[in-house]
Amino acid sequence: MTEQAITATSRIGDAFARVAAEGRIALMPFWTVGYPTLERSKRLMRAIVEAGADMIEVGIPFSDPLADGVTVQRTSQVALEQGTTLDDAFTMIEELRAEGMTIPIVFMGYANPFWQYGLDKLAARAAEVGIDGFIVPDLPAEESEEWVTPFRAAGRDLIFLVAPTSTDARLARVAEQASGFIYCVSLVGVTGARDTLAADLADYIGRVRASIDLPLAIGFGVSTPEHVADIAKIADGAIVASALINYIDTLPESEEAAGAADFVRKLRAATVKPA
Repeated sequence: MTEQAITATSRIGDAFARVAAEGRIALMPFWTVGYPTLERSKRLMRAIVEAGADMIEVGIPFSDPLADGVTVQRTSQVALEQGTTLDDAFTMIEELRAEGMTIPIVFMGYANPFWQYGLDKLAARAAEVGIDGFIVPDLPAEESEEWVTPFRAAGRDLIFLVAPTSTDARLARVAEQASGFIYCVSLVGVTGARDTLAADLADYIGRVRASIDLPLAIGFGVSTPEHVADIAKIADGAIVASALINYIDTLPESEEAAGAADFVRKLRAATVKPA
């Protein structure tokens, strides 16, 4: 299936505009392609979307995922041991789009595999199959010009991460390069389920919002409906990864899809913004 190239931020921007009009924030679950197997990951992504995800972040397996904690590292290793490749991920999304999946899909992966694939080829393939954007945790904004150019030409968003330690100068640089949304890392550290969110999260998000005029989605440690409800007070989206994976890992294969749907529905119910 070949998609007509879209303007950067169109499908992602439309999704944020839609949920804002509904008085909600966007819910973006994460799943690693190829975990536990290619077919099961495809089945789980379907269930996640059908349960009410507004966007989905698709993890691309990599041998050295420096921003990820134990849970996501493990999923990446399992997928790599089965031979999962970037082309497998593209093929899976192409199939899901052909089945009718319309929500924004964002690839999260590391610079080396994308660079080896070729940036022009990467952007063109993404436009062809319907990948709306890329999150590249180890790509600094200061070194991103070679990436921004082909992605913009293909109408794909390059989504940058900011952290509580990001300086005002770094935020200004990200503002120049980013499109789609900003991935706000909630804490200093790696991904992983946590009991509580950072106490100073609101002040940090306020500082980012003062510098960057894009939707702000919070990830890292977001684990429960209560966390999502707290994020709904201050941001535009919530990203949930390790907590979902950890829960699915407790289930037999026959219950995985239903379990993922139930988990996502509970998160979705918490996305309503307070009056």
